[in-house]
Formats: sequence, C-alpha cells, structure tokens
Amino acid sequence: MTALQRYADRRALVTGAGSGIGQATVLRILEEGGRVAAADISESGLKDTIDKAGVRAERLTTVVIDVADEGSVQSAVAEAIRALGGLDTLVNAAGILRSGHFEQASLADFEQVIRINLIGTFLVTREAIPALRKGNGPAVVNFSSTSAGFAHPYMSAYAASKGGIQAMTHALAMEFSKAGIRFNSVQPGSISSGMTDGSGEAKQSIGPGLPADTDFALFGKTAPMLPLDNGAIFAKPDAVAAVVAMLGSADAYFVTGTEVRIDGGSHM
Repeated sequence: MTALQRYADRRALVTGAGSGIGQATVLRILEEGGRVAAADISESGLKDTIDKAGVRAERLTTVVIDVADEGSVQSAVAEAIRALGGLDTLVNAAGILRSGHFEQASLADFEQVIRINLIGTFLVTREAIPALRKGNGPAVVNFSSTSAGFAHPYMSAYAASKGGIQAMTHALAMEFSKAGIRFNSVQPGSISSGMTDGSGEAKQSIGPGLPADTDFALFGKTAPMLPLDNGAIFAKPDAVAAVVAMLGSADAYFVTGTEVRIDGGSHM
C-alpha cells in the first residue's frame, strides 16, 4: 500500500476502468484516498474493479459508458459528476488496439479505432470541462502511446489516433491554461493491458491480433531495455498508473502541455 495520500480531497473520473491500466489507475487513486467514478463499456469489467477495490469500494462509483457514442458520454459523465459532487481529475484511459496489414484495413476498421480512441477522448473531455473549471487544481491525463512518435508496424490506425490525442493535449493545455486546467498525456509502451493481454470487453470483441505472417524483426526497436521479473516483455499496468496518479495530482501543479513516456527505455 502506498503511503501517499495525494487524492484525499480529490474527485476523479477514469474511463477504461474495467481492465488493464485504467483499472490500475482507479485502484491507485483509491489507495491515495481519492473518490473515483470508474467508467467502462464492460459491466463485468466494472464489477471486477469493484471486487479488487475491496474496502475502498465505498469511495468508488461505477458508470457504464461507450466513449464512441455522444449520448452515452453525455449521460455517463453527468452521472459521474453528480455522484462525485464535482470533478478535479479526468483520466481518459479508454481505448482499443487493432493491428493488421495497412493495405488490408477496411475504412470501418480504421474509423472505429479513431472513433473510440481520439473522438472518445474529445467527447469525454468536452463534457467534463464545465465541472473541471470549478474543480480543485483540475487536471486531465490523456493516453497517447509510444506509437505516436515512433514506428510501430501493423498499427497505423492506432498510431494515428494516439498522435491525434497527443497533439490535441498540447492544444487544450494552451487553450485552458488561464482557466488553470492542466492537460498532459502518458505514452505507455510494452505494458500489459486489456488491449494486449485479451482482457476487456472491447479487446475481446475486436481483437488486435497481429497478422499470421508478422515480421517480428520489425519490433526490434520496441523492446524494453530495463529488465523485468521472470523475463517478462510487458510491464504491469501499475507502472503507468503511478505516473498517471502523479500527473493528476497537485504534485504536478507546474506540469502541463507535455507527455511522459513509460516504456522501460525502449525508445531512448
């Protein structure tokens, strides 16, 4: 258990909270004393988050959300803010990954990734802004990716969505700087999550599976440099959750308009 209590007086909304990094972020903020609204498209995933929260679940509210649907976002964000009594930290962790040969990608496939990852981040953030304006040291943490700035084969739609999120984060940081709302993003790489390990309802229904003829030599520049336990190639989600918690807290009061890469040195 962490000794930090940076969220003792903070209210946070976390999307993608039913698995992976989003779930780890919810648990981390609860550990630090925060009140959290966990949002996800998967009801079973949210139940799992409640179970893992244990006694801290008394400070946890769950809402079902489809971040790709404007109406769902409007109602879910409003419900979350009502339950929390306001909003201080927003974490946009919801997203999907679909991999495949670029020339074989359908327009529907490409648009779906953009819709959930990029447009979903836009919709949730837009609906949260009025509450954040009234929040205590308000902060938004978006999820970009190492793929936004470095070559990840077979992931063009995902990379495009994450590059868009990173650029949008910079623009919003400037636009809302005088309102005191901080915007930053994290760039996870080589992290076990609902998108990479098969957990999470969206992942199971969409599947990021690499092509059968994948050239794994192309992934040479994405391997982490730092050693992991038992020879693992993916770090646990808590590696990202710890950084997200810092960026969403008052400790990062002078940090805005930037991104933090969390990849074990893969892209040095």
